[in-house]
Amino acid sequence: MTDRPAPESADDEPVADPPGQAATPAEPVAPEDSAPEPTAAEPADEAVPASTTAAVGQGTEPEQATTPESPAGGEPKAALDRAAEDEPVDGRPRRRRVSAWWIAARTVVALVSGAILVGFGTVTVRLDNFQESVTTTDALAQAQQGPGAPAADDGASDILVVGSDTRTDLQGHPLSARVLRELRTEATDTINTDTLILLRVPHNGGRGFAISIPRDSYVPVPGYREEKINGAFGVTKARFAQAMVDRGEGDREKIERESDNAGRTALISTVQNLTGVRVDHYAEVTLYGFYLLTEAIDGVDVCLNHATSDTDSGASFRAGPQTVRGGDAVSFVRQRKNLPRGDLDRIVRQQTFLSSAMNKVLSGGTLTDPGKLNALESAVSKTVVMDPGLHFLDLVNQAQSLASGQVTFVTIPVTGVGTRTERGQSVVTVDPTAVRAYVAGLASENPPPPPPPPPATTGENLTSRRLLNLNAPSAVPCID
Repeated sequence: MTDRPAPESADDEPVADPPGQAATPAEPVAPEDSAPEPTAAEPADEAVPASTTAAVGQGTEPEQATTPESPAGGEPKAALDRAAEDEPVDGRPRRRRVSAWWIAARTVVALVSGAILVGFGTVTVRLDNFQESVTTTDALAQAQQGPGAPAADDGASDILVVGSDTRTDLQGHPLSARVLRELRTEATDTINTDTLILLRVPHNGGRGFAISIPRDSYVPVPGYREEKINGAFGVTKARFAQAMVDRGEGDREKIERESDNAGRTALISTVQNLTGVRVDHYAEVTLYGFYLLTEAIDGVDVCLNHATSDTDSGASFRAGPQTVRGGDAVSFVRQRKNLPRGDLDRIVRQQTFLSSAMNKVLSGGTLTDPGKLNALESAVSKTVVMDPGLHFLDLVNQAQSLASGQVTFVTIPVTGVGTRTERGQSVVTVDPTAVRAYVAGLASENPPPPPPPPPATTGENLTSRRLLNLNAPSAVPCID
């Protein structure tokens, strides 16, 4: 933050010399020489025009002004008023008087500036506390150094934001039955990453992009086979954990910690292989963390075109604007059944929700409310994982860009939705070459337009509409 210079005092303004007289240093004016203080009905700067001062001293009457704005002498009234303040008193220049309103305005500005500085300092200190409480992972470094990893300089800084549906805490302890009920889910050993967003900020200073990757994108997983991208973390973790057990490892916390790390490394590598860009930072929030974060900010405003429900996700929402929090918020971003375009409409849900949530955090006083900050810090410490090089202040800066519309939400191009694999899975098909070209273009001087919608697939009830544009500065948009 740059310190702003204080406004110059009116007392520091130069005092004009009377005609034909050398400059004389200003001296304090004795009370008897001072003009009376202005009243509410009498402006402080009302005086005789300077152009007539010499004439008055010679006994000559000044001419009457024809209008208040333009005296007969041709000089504007405001200029004449200012010059009159310099009329000498007993041969000495008279100090210009300072308006009481000007003093009050300067005082208010100083107080507000001070409050802003104190508030910013408080937020910065709390963000440092967040940083100390967060769980870190070295999975990013391993993925960056893996075989076939993209070059470091790909034209942008890229942050991979992941939403995980793990049913354990960060120490591997199962969530309680009560928490699972609140999340409207059940215990399971599998882990899916149903939210994958790559924040891409070009080095050339151009507009940033939040690139959504459909969770059902069917791609190769390093060291395994083709799989839905949301399963890259989970299948790798399970296979790694089993290998540790087979080697005789009995420390469950060590198995949990190291298998989590292997799963994250596989996910990051999969995203890098698909998009062709190197992931520079990693941030992950668990399902329970999502629940806690929405509770901490008193819910998020959303709007639906139609009433909808889904027993799998626990979604049950009326049409129109509403505020969702906790379990309802989790259901809102997880629902895909009974939506016109399935997984693609779930992406629209996630994009809309994220934009609204960031706006709520930054404009709703959250960062200056000690109670909300405490709740956020508690949620972060329990449920957020980041790479050691990422600071919360970086995330706040990106959140500001999201909330202000400086970041455009897009989705990678896909070739089909609802395609069945040989194992009977319903997947989203992609062309990796087209995806890499599209993502690379987003860091260029002329970013490509959003890709067209995929062709409709029988049974998926797709429409031909494009994904929602969330960048118009308006009320929360209504979606499906």
